[in-house]
Amino acid sequence: MIPRYSRPEMVALWEPESKFQIWFEIEAHATDALAELGVVPKEAAAAIWAKGKFDVARIDEIEREVKHDVIAFLTNVAENVGEESRFMHQGMTSSDVLDTCLAVQLARASDILLADI
Repeated sequence: MIPRYSRPEMVALWEPESKFQIWFEIEAHATDALAELGVVPKEAAAAIWAKGKFDVARIDEIEREVKHDVIAFLTNVAENVGEESRFMHQGMTSSDVLDTCLAVQLARASDILLADI
């Protein structure tokens, strides 16, 4: 984005930190849904919300090694969550996370634009 033409809130929406936060929320909500269905332990879903965090620089470091963005993200979250993280991403594909994230970002971007009309 060209800084002088960009709204700060729009720039922030497309930054890696925001993208990974959305990825985290997608993964955590999906784990919650699986816990409600009895597929994964409810304690694991709660632990993911409680301990889940990520570091963009660490994700980039892992991605250089594994050559996969979602695996790098999940690996970094697992470093923080611990054993319960094994229940994240069950039944999901990388596209589930990426496509859902893009839809969220587009909806939020639209909200920013509509607010200024």
